Amino acid sequence: MVCTLIVAACAPAPDDQLRFGLASAPSNLDPRFATDAVSTRIDRLLYERLVDFDQQLRPAPALAHWQVLEPTHYRFTLDGTHAFSDGSPLTAKDVKATYDFILDPANASPHRASLALIQRIAAVDDTTVDFFLDHPDVLFPGYLVVGILPAAQMAAGHPFNRQPLGSGPFAFESWPHDGRLALRRKRDGQRFEFIRVADPTVRVLKLLRGEIDMLQNDLSPELVKYLERRAAVVVEHGKGSNFTYLGFNLDDAVVGRLAVRRAIAQAIDRKAIIRYVMGEAARPANALLPPDHWAGNRQLVGYQYDPSAARAALAELGYGPDNPLHITYKTSTDSFRVRLATVIQSQLKAVGIDVNLQSYDWGTFYGDIKAGNFQMYSLSWVGIKTPDIFRYAFHSASVPPNGANRGRYRDPQADALIEAAARATDLNRQAALYGRLQARLLETLPAVPLWYEDHVFAARKNIAGYTLSLDGNYDGLNTVYRR
Repeated sequence: MVCTLIVAACAPAPDDQLRFGLASAPSNLDPRFATDAVSTRIDRLLYERLVDFDQQLRPAPALAHWQVLEPTHYRFTLDGTHAFSDGSPLTAKDVKATYDFILDPANASPHRASLALIQRIAAVDDTTVDFFLDHPDVLFPGYLVVGILPAAQMAAGHPFNRQPLGSGPFAFESWPHDGRLALRRKRDGQRFEFIRVADPTVRVLKLLRGEIDMLQNDLSPELVKYLERRAAVVVEHGKGSNFTYLGFNLDDAVVGRLAVRRAIAQAIDRKAIIRYVMGEAARPANALLPPDHWAGNRQLVGYQYDPSAARAALAELGYGPDNPLHITYKTSTDSFRVRLATVIQSQLKAVGIDVNLQSYDWGTFYGDIKAGNFQMYSLSWVGIKTPDIFRYAFHSASVPPNGANRGRYRDPQADALIEAAARATDLNRQAALYGRLQARLLETLPAVPLWYEDHVFAARKNIAGYTLSLDGNYDGLNTVYRR
């Protein structure tokens, strides 16, 4: 229990490293393949992208600015000042090689589906690269957010997944084992260690003892409140956009039935969970994109907590006290995620659904989800900025390895809306189509929306300069320092 924690006074580590505590380790530091949240956040530090996003989540220049020469012809111009960590210059050839690799189906990049509209790429000179599309898409620049890798090392088969080499603000130093990754901030040489401490209570103890200097998220509300009472620690909160949901294998004979998924949605009391379990550190969600996103749908009315309706729906399917519905529910071993899953298990039990809850270490759990080895699971989409996520996650052509449609959702109407939105040349028209798509997803429920989770950052009092972002990335490490 939190109240029984006893922490001895202890000074921070004597060296000049800054240590960041992680609940799980990154699994792949090659941006052509990384899909888990921790890998993606660390890759942002190691690799630069052609395009990033402004405060309104609109595409903005990063490595390059662009011109629209024709509706299907974009020219990107690099400023020519960026170099990889080995000193070699970043050129148009590297941009072309990175995206050519992703587009090659033989390489099975999970990002290929969202870039499939690219017909060909031409490196005009060292600083100019042209993208030719097979159809117009006004949001195309916002798809070019994969970190750029050096072409020569790609050709030589460099193991970027374990020895990343990019042009970002941080450089790779060492990764002696999965639980300890060392990076160096280029502008001042400050060294950072990312240390995996799976147990949140142990992670908090290490922060209080000075064995780590800071951590972000993956704490229970009780641990957050405990830290807020400690004089040696500063805790910051920030609104989040990360979308937590229940996912289903739609090829499964049980949860593949829409009536079952709707009953599950009606059986979950999201407001009670947010209030009593999450300490109000979340807001209910009805769609993957928040309603205040430019492509969000403010008109959606989600499934309300209605256990009587859930029982009636299950009874119509032949389930009841003498014939309960059985479902296997997978989650990670993170104690707070297990607690949330246990609450959902209890709420489903109350309407006649017996849930077999199975928790696994992160690598095993995420591997099962990517492989489609599940009946029901809970997970979060993190860092979502552009609505191309819908093609990646819900188009019938994006079943792995061609994308992240892990639930095997196949709906011709949803496919048509995704494709029509991609072809729209007017942002208002595109927003309207994505709004209709989100209504269709809520109607057909390939996933039950749960909530958007807030972010929390905790650090030793001598740590300053960190800023929380809406999507929970680690960009604050660019400016953090020890006083």
